[in-house]
Amino acid sequence: MRWRRLERSQNVEDRRGTRAGAVAGGVGGLGIIGILLALFLGGGSGGGLGEALQGLGGGTAPAQTQEQPPEYQGVDEIEDFVRAILGSTEEVWGDVFSDAGRAYEPATLVLFTGSTPSGCGGANTQVGPHYCPLDKTIYIDREFYGELQRRFGASGGDFAEAYVMAHEVAHHVQNELGIMDSVRTEQQRNPGQANEYSVALELQADCLAGVWAYSIFQQGDVLEQGDIEEALQVAAAVGDDRIQQATIGQINPERWTHGSSQQRVDWFHAGYQSGDPNKCDTFNS
Repeated sequence: MRWRRLERSQNVEDRRGTRAGAVAGGVGGLGIIGILLALFLGGGSGGGLGEALQGLGGGTAPAQTQEQPPEYQGVDEIEDFVRAILGSTEEVWGDVFSDAGRAYEPATLVLFTGSTPSGCGGANTQVGPHYCPLDKTIYIDREFYGELQRRFGASGGDFAEAYVMAHEVAHHVQNELGIMDSVRTEQQRNPGQANEYSVALELQADCLAGVWAYSIFQQGDVLEQGDIEEALQVAAAVGDDRIQQATIGQINPERWTHGSSQQRVDWFHAGYQSGDPNKCDTFNS
């Protein structure tokens, strides 16, 4: 992935090296090591995307830069990469919202090591990347990527990491559209279907990440051969069935909150092929 060509975001906070004994909270993560937090605060829309995304078209391509912008010269490679990927999501969703006559308020992204405070009670390495709707912030400890490779056989690569970020940004999009509030209400009203709503939320985030990938692809000179395959491998690696098999040795669909490996791959692919967020109605499909 030629990510250096992307615009940088100003909404990144680097807390690496600052450790805090916080208890992990947060929601909307990728489900690594089977921590099922999405039922607490995460959610999607009981009625799908019909109203929330009415009139939204496919994402447009972000602007480009050839080298590291002067204001970020001296920033280390990890932070520069994160700023570039987050910046690309801001361009894509900013344009999509604008086309629908709405304003997009970007999320903040916190890089940390070990643990750090958050609006959802704290973030730590075990939880993995996740989005906290209470402070509209994404929390990422890059040790997660190594865990994916060691325990679940996911391939490495910069686009694999970018997909994870795009998935978490998609949760922010859901929050901005009121989808999370709608699902919390439905989960409370129908607790027996709480897991189904959580799965639909996560699959929708995968699809919206695919919409972002489509927009990046349209630039023609950012994605490289094998990039999309990297994202698909990560989506498969964090399917509930694969994680359950690796951690407890058996598969129990009734406990799923993120969807199977095949579902996650299929929905990412649906967003990538169409480039249209209106194709991401996982609640009525």
